[in-house]
Amino acid sequence: MVQAKAGSIQVIREADFFTVDNGLIAVVSDLAHGALTIRWQGGAALEGLFSETAYRSGVARTTHYGSHRVDEASIEDIDDVFGRGIAWAVEHTSAARVGEVAPPVLRQRFRLYDGQPYCLVELEAVCETEWETGEMAPLAALRNDGSILKPGDAETDDREELRILFVPYDNDKWVRYGSYPIPGSVESYEATAIYGANSRRGIVLGSVRHDFWKTGIRAEGTFAGELTRLRVFGGVSGLHTRDTLPHGAAKGLVNVSPLIFVGAYDDYRTGMEAFGRANAALVPALPWDGGVPFGWNSWSAVMSKLDLDVYAHTSDFLRDELLDGGFHGDDGAVYVNFDAFWNHLPAGELEEAVRRAKANGQKPGIYFSPFAYWGKDPERPVEGFEGQYVYRDILLKDDAGRLLPTLDGAYAIDLSHPIALERIRKELQNFVDWGFDYAKADFLSHGAMEGRHYDPEIRTGVQAYHLGMRTIRDALAPEKIGRPFLINLSIAPLFPHGYAHSRRVSCDAFGLIGDTEYMLNAVSHGWWINDALYRFNDPDHTVLYKSANQRATTEQEGRSRLTASVIAGTSLLLGDDYRQEEAARRAREWMTHPAVMALARLGRTFRPAGRPSGSKASDVFTLRTGEEHWIAAFNYDPNAGVRKEFSFEELGISQTGALSIVDVWSGAEQSIGADARCLVELEPAEAKLLRIRNQ
Repeated sequence: MVQAKAGSIQVIREADFFTVDNGLIAVVSDLAHGALTIRWQGGAALEGLFSETAYRSGVARTTHYGSHRVDEASIEDIDDVFGRGIAWAVEHTSAARVGEVAPPVLRQRFRLYDGQPYCLVELEAVCETEWETGEMAPLAALRNDGSILKPGDAETDDREELRILFVPYDNDKWVRYGSYPIPGSVESYEATAIYGANSRRGIVLGSVRHDFWKTGIRAEGTFAGELTRLRVFGGVSGLHTRDTLPHGAAKGLVNVSPLIFVGAYDDYRTGMEAFGRANAALVPALPWDGGVPFGWNSWSAVMSKLDLDVYAHTSDFLRDELLDGGFHGDDGAVYVNFDAFWNHLPAGELEEAVRRAKANGQKPGIYFSPFAYWGKDPERPVEGFEGQYVYRDILLKDDAGRLLPTLDGAYAIDLSHPIALERIRKELQNFVDWGFDYAKADFLSHGAMEGRHYDPEIRTGVQAYHLGMRTIRDALAPEKIGRPFLINLSIAPLFPHGYAHSRRVSCDAFGLIGDTEYMLNAVSHGWWINDALYRFNDPDHTVLYKSANQRATTEQEGRSRLTASVIAGTSLLLGDDYRQEEAARRAREWMTHPAVMALARLGRTFRPAGRPSGSKASDVFTLRTGEEHWIAAFNYDPNAGVRKEFSFEELGISQTGALSIVDVWSGAEQSIGADARCLVELEPAEAKLLRIRNQ
């Protein structure tokens, strides 16, 4: 029987199968065996899926149960932030009992939307009495032979390399995104794509709810082109999540998994963008009415040797040498930001620095690491609470009451402790009172670590992280303090989001070509974050000449680093000491380039156009603005030049006739015919930025 629901969606009941189909995607439940198949237009499919939860010392799995039925009362039309569609649930029960206790009833809850090639699925597990679970998997499949993923398209070569996208949990310890071939095994965090290396066709999976669980996605295959095992689960914990303890457990009569997005796309990049939009629909990026942040950050320039002289000199330099040349946001703002070690300034100098910046028409910024304790002595009094609390009271502990091992040399603060939150409020109120307009929050993964929290209602690191981030957001809310205040995240988990205006896309990136490649590895696989989870992808401080911890860069290296920052999204904060003449010269020449500064002010991330493998970065990126196309091409080799050749079609540029190509940095212009290819010659460590128009 076929029953029409919401728009183009059909509900189909035949024999032991229950199908909901919108013409793009069909979710098929096998009511005889408890299994699940998801099919897409064109024939792509995920087969042999089930749901399960950790229960007592084992698992409760839908395919192990004896009874499977559609919960008729659950079928309903919906109209929510994702669109118009239909929701339903499939219930799985078991007659088996352990003593007097029945295993949990498992309910797979689905949502399917009109015109969308994805569905949302979660697992709800219900027991007669309160129970705990540390792991819930709404989607999983286990095979030894054959693939659970069917490519579907008849034109797809079965021998095409199948890749798994690795998305890191956070951006600490110079972690890299990756694209790894099968055979192999990858555990990704919160999101992944499984796609053909050449065709880019593939599946995108990820969590769109981040209130309790850290979500892991394990994908494995033994033979090329075959995905034999998949597990999408809440409860991941380990080296990459910076945890030394198991994930905290959900507790209640009803426990619910993460809500998982599952979609198939002709181009996985489109799928990742759709995944980003789905997350933003549920939890929007923190609103920002100002322009792209332009300015300077002290860390790369001087690191621990921060003083008033370098701050004042930089403030004057930005005003006198760059402002009139176009180095500013759309709102005219320029930020001059202290990084770490501002608290080592002598008395009165911080206030003088703020006065200097404001007198120059600029916005001063500051740095803090609110979730980490850098002291070596846990018995040290908490500032502002001397005689009442020492740091041991507010540090995160294990079940035995011992402090957790340090991360990056710092102890994790327990954000469920009210004094930990009050400490943050006091520090932020100081920033506001001192006149700052920007705060860089660093080492935030500490706040999401698993542990035994002071508040027993806080059972996971993600719950604690929400407490801390909500405190920061609310303390700096414009309606509270009476002015805009930009919140930037440095080292931080990718999710949860919605608490800051920008987040650094990678770990620290300085000025050498290796730093540029490292940062662009994150843009290559995380471009979709910009203007979805956060208003801006932050490419870290843009070093044109020399970081305090590195050799001086070549001119090509410096311009490559700038080009990379411009295409990242962006937050264009410079990172040189302009008391060095070469740094000043490069800034005068490059940071007043009209086309480059206008492009940066757009606040848009270029899309990767290469096909990087392993942990490499794409070497070519593209963007369309109205009738113009932009290409950014990079040579990451510091020693040898390279000649790159691209098809315009491959870059997403239609050739309806001759094309005009302008090399933005050199100003050289050429015209090429309709059938020509894009040829780019690059010197060692060089980047080129091309603007393309149809003639």
